[in-house]
Amino acid sequence: MLNRRILRVKAFQNLYSYSQCRSSNLNLAKDYIRESFLPDLNSMEAQDRPQLKKDAETTVSIFLKNLNSHRLVSATEHNAKIKSVAIKAINQFHQANSKDLEFLKKNMITSAESIPQLYLYAIEMLIAFGDHVKNEYARKRKLSGDAISATSGELNLASNKVLKYLKSAPQYQAELIRQDVNIEDLEQEVKEWFREYVKPHEAYQAYMGITSPTMEDDAEILATILKKIIFKNEVILNFFIEKDLNWSENKSIVKSLASKVLKNISDSEDSENFELPELAINWEEDKDFFQNIFNLTIENDDNYKDLIAEKTQNWDIERVAVTDKIILSMALTEMTNFPSIPVKVTINEYIDISKTYSTPKSKQFVNGLLDVLSKELTESGKIQKSGRGLIDNK
Repeated sequence: MLNRRILRVKAFQNLYSYSQCRSSNLNLAKDYIRESFLPDLNSMEAQDRPQLKKDAETTVSIFLKNLNSHRLVSATEHNAKIKSVAIKAINQFHQANSKDLEFLKKNMITSAESIPQLYLYAIEMLIAFGDHVKNEYARKRKLSGDAISATSGELNLASNKVLKYLKSAPQYQAELIRQDVNIEDLEQEVKEWFREYVKPHEAYQAYMGITSPTMEDDAEILATILKKIIFKNEVILNFFIEKDLNWSENKSIVKSLASKVLKNISDSEDSENFELPELAINWEEDKDFFQNIFNLTIENDDNYKDLIAEKTQNWDIERVAVTDKIILSMALTEMTNFPSIPVKVTINEYIDISKTYSTPKSKQFVNGLLDVLSKELTESGKIQKSGRGLIDNK
């Protein structure tokens, strides 16, 4: 399931992507400026190369000074070409950033909401393996004129009680339609994957050796195929990677939800009462949190950068790790804009993120800075907490 911790990590990853996009767009804008002042090789007039190079660097300087404006506030004394190129570079930079930002905003929600589709694909692969076993046996019988009979355990997967349960569960079938999940196009791949990876697996061979598998035996082999084959084999994983740009981050969640589908079957008396695991307990509320933590961090980035710079006077803000700056900005956003989340919870959450996604020294740096800033912002009234258990604003 998606919880707030996972959503914070996903927001952090998208903010980092946006930071990288901005850096790339900045470099592209600088390249555009320098290309605009290259000598015209087709011109019959003499080219003043040193002056062109100087003009290019002057334009880059003006561009950098006016990044947050669409007007040139410091270029009145420069010639028309320098002004024109600087304005075009600024516009290109902002347009590229806007385009990247819109893509990331849309993609991070789409990626999160596509998780149910992904775990359903994994479950459908299990069902397809069972159907393949049944179809292969039917094909062999047809070719041999019904002379062939199944050996002990050969049809265990085809008769798997968990898979039969899923096929008869109305909610599961309805969710397949709602999520537009269909793996008919993977018929050849399913045959190959079963032959190459499932059938030779020692756990599957042991399963075929069981004369009359119990419901527990049936569930155990499916869990093994999920864990040891579907979510481990690189060839099969390529299918999910093509479906989801954020597969590396979503894999563990998809795996957990798919496993929970199998577990829920043992907790349901019949297929009519079967329930699929939820993406989140209250996804609409969590989605608002997810979008807001991302959007508000970007909107207040300059303010937070100034706050961080004030507390790191002996350390150039530009030398602070990009990941640390994003983590600190997210934490400050959460402290000042989400009154129901305790400050201590916020600090602990972002310290954990820094341990995994930033530098070895980030934990102490993030902890120390957030501790100081949270106290100052609380005293100034910029952090105000409300709700049960938050009377002390901590």
